[in-house]
Amino acid sequence: MKVIFLGAGAWGTAMAVHAAKNPLCSEVTLWSRSSELADDVQVSRCNKRYLKDVFLPPQLKVTASWDEAFSNASQDTLVVLATPVSGLSELVDHLLKTIDVPLNWVWLCKGLEPKTSAMPHQVIERELSKSQLSFARQIRLGVLSGPSFAVEVAREMPCALTVASHAEELVLLTQKVFHSGRMRIYGSDDVVGVELGGAIKNVLAIATGISDGLGLGLNARAALLTRGLAEMMRLIIAMGGKSETTMGLTGVGDLILTATGDLSRNRQVGMQLASGKSLSDVLANLGHVAEGVRCAQAVSDLAANKKIDMPICQMVSEVLFRGLNPVDAVKLLMGRDAKSETN
Repeated sequence: MKVIFLGAGAWGTAMAVHAAKNPLCSEVTLWSRSSELADDVQVSRCNKRYLKDVFLPPQLKVTASWDEAFSNASQDTLVVLATPVSGLSELVDHLLKTIDVPLNWVWLCKGLEPKTSAMPHQVIERELSKSQLSFARQIRLGVLSGPSFAVEVAREMPCALTVASHAEELVLLTQKVFHSGRMRIYGSDDVVGVELGGAIKNVLAIATGISDGLGLGLNARAALLTRGLAEMMRLIIAMGGKSETTMGLTGVGDLILTATGDLSRNRQVGMQLASGKSLSDVLANLGHVAEGVRCAQAVSDLAANKKIDMPICQMVSEVLFRGLNPVDAVKLLMGRDAKSETN
């Protein structure tokens, strides 16, 4: 069974390391758009830029050659899209111009397309609709998400994720590739719920980082996470997802991890904003993508379009892009009218 990872960032590398250790995977290839990065990783067996101190197993191939990555690909091949949402459209466009068989696709990105507020599956379906491929509709699509820090996965620490797809065959194939060692993979058909959970939790992690950075206390953190989860559920239901997905790994599970874990880049963004640093300085020092920053405005726009009340996410967007002081954002949230906890 051949597995191709497109994108050699921290998460793509970590998942490729995990898959390569599965004896059921006959060939695992990690593709990078950077030939310099690919050459360095292939020689050193370590992705020093994105996942230092983690060594790649010898059976994992690393290349910047698209043709080499897709050599011997068949209808049983699993293609793992490991690019940020902002680069998803370009990657899919290139993929559709080069494949000659209907491969299986699963993506790892968490977020919404910045300018359109489109979920990843909507971005991919948009590109598929433009394609002239006769087998475009035969391509199986799915999302793999859940509470996971890349470095812990690469170090074989226990982890549980969810793969969501309307194609049961893809769910089973993804489980076959990744459900091994110390990783459990659960199946779902709620693509919308899984994708939105992964997007919104990043925004809420920034909010939690701000709260903790301001020293507002554990009571405030608990309230913020709970009300943030309510916001997540409202939007998921409005977009056709399932409420129970919000209470699963890709909802509350990923929210707890990203909002409270010290390895969370989105949490770090919030804490540094609370300390008075500008967003540009925070991002310059971060060194990695924090999807919650790119996603905050898209989530707020989507909520406004659907007339869904999401005040915490809205305040995060105001702090990030409209110069609202974090302290004033807290005052605005605390000054909202009293209301029923459930609708």
